[in-house]
Amino acid sequence: MATQDGASFHVAIDLGAGSGRAMLGRLLSADCGGPALLLEEIHRFHYPPLHHDGHLRWPFPAVLDGIKGGLRAASRAAAVRNGAPETVGVDSWGVDYGLVDAAGRLLQDPVCYRDHRTDGAIERVLKKLPRAEIFQRTGIQFQQFNTLFQLHEHVREGLPSGARRLLMIPDLCHHSLCGATSGELTDASTTQLVDVRTRRWADDLFSRLGLPRELMPELRAPGTPLGELRPSLQKELHLPALSVLAPATHDTASAVAGTPLQPGWAYVSSGTWSLVGTERPGPLVNEAVARANFTNEAGVFGTVRFLRNVMGLWILDSCRHEWEGRGLAADLDGLLAAAGAIEKPPGLVYPDHPRFFNPRSMTAELQAALAETGQKVPDDPARLTRVVLDSLAFRYASVVRSVEQLTGEPIPGIHIVGGGSLNEYLDQATADAAQRPVLAGPAEAAATGNLLMQAFAAGRIRSLEEGRRLVEAGQRPRRFEPRERAGWREAGERYREVEGRYQ
Repeated sequence: MATQDGASFHVAIDLGAGSGRAMLGRLLSADCGGPALLLEEIHRFHYPPLHHDGHLRWPFPAVLDGIKGGLRAASRAAAVRNGAPETVGVDSWGVDYGLVDAAGRLLQDPVCYRDHRTDGAIERVLKKLPRAEIFQRTGIQFQQFNTLFQLHEHVREGLPSGARRLLMIPDLCHHSLCGATSGELTDASTTQLVDVRTRRWADDLFSRLGLPRELMPELRAPGTPLGELRPSLQKELHLPALSVLAPATHDTASAVAGTPLQPGWAYVSSGTWSLVGTERPGPLVNEAVARANFTNEAGVFGTVRFLRNVMGLWILDSCRHEWEGRGLAADLDGLLAAAGAIEKPPGLVYPDHPRFFNPRSMTAELQAALAETGQKVPDDPARLTRVVLDSLAFRYASVVRSVEQLTGEPIPGIHIVGGGSLNEYLDQATADAAQRPVLAGPAEAAATGNLLMQAFAAGRIRSLEEGRRLVEAGQRPRRFEPRERAGWREAGERYREVEGRYQ
């Protein structure tokens, strides 16, 4: 319900890998100080994956409880301003899914992409179908946790009896909210099971790999209305019949939609993972792209997110968890200050090495990687923090250069968004490593893009360009210019040697 002055309220549920938040978006009309989009975090919740029934799984009841808490908080926050939420939409990480039966009941908690069931899955799949053929059909980067490989291994171990529909995590949330059983294109594109040209399920891949095509949902475009909040939830949460809308349900697709990109610039959606790439009008699928292991994921309004996944701040977060367990200081601000005070880069690793995906000890893997490449092996948290952040900065720069080479188009700058954009050391290090200006922010890019697509579906904005102008007007990014730093040129040469060793 819009207020008397024309403001409307929309709820973005932004799910990360282990924690989520609810953001209340208030879209102001020109009559009430707008046009502008104002965001407010109103609820945060956690659902770390747990080992049970033989796998590392997401506790979906905890996810749903967190979403309900977010809707309650949204109702209270909007009421303070004499309004009520009109719409809600969910975005999340990609690749993971749940299976429901004919009555819509979830049969098992979804398996987490970091589970070891897909170890060796790529090799098993490629015995059935050539790598080049899969890439030509899907345009998607090969990663062992892609839904293609997860589903292949699920079939090998046996699907649960009664499975009738496969729903990706945000689709599963929307199903819980309104009963919808459809899928959404941007998240579906991460499965490596969608034809990159037709944007429909690649039926022949299912038949040739022995995968259950009949489980797959109908795909809808971002910005599609899905239905009204279930009457039982309206009663439980004391909410009106707000509309459930599919935003760009893959969080990176929402983040890119919510980024006021300058022409030709690359983006880095920085969080647990870092997604580095550009927005294009269509897919780029050829042998060079395949060799570079780039991906063509669906974006909003027919765009393509041409990018590479980079391991991201998961590495540093894992180290901090270990240091906390050992009673060491692991406050992020303190670590960044201490790392920034170190004169020269103490060491560099290749952050996309599989060893950093889910090790028993991240600090031990970092130290082993340094030792293997003949570098000094630090033990103190500040120096290891610096190793991680400098390595990520050089990796971002390397991927951006690859984008230039693959597309034949110059990239004048880099726009970093997401939670990692708040890390000013990494922002500046990226500018220095890439020798390009960096813009940082918004930190809430995924929630922003989620809300923009809801506003579009509700008829509140007319285009992506109009929405991005709203974002740019209300959230000015910080700018970082490239600098020459002590030991930085030598560090760049050392990083290229380290990266070349593993590619």
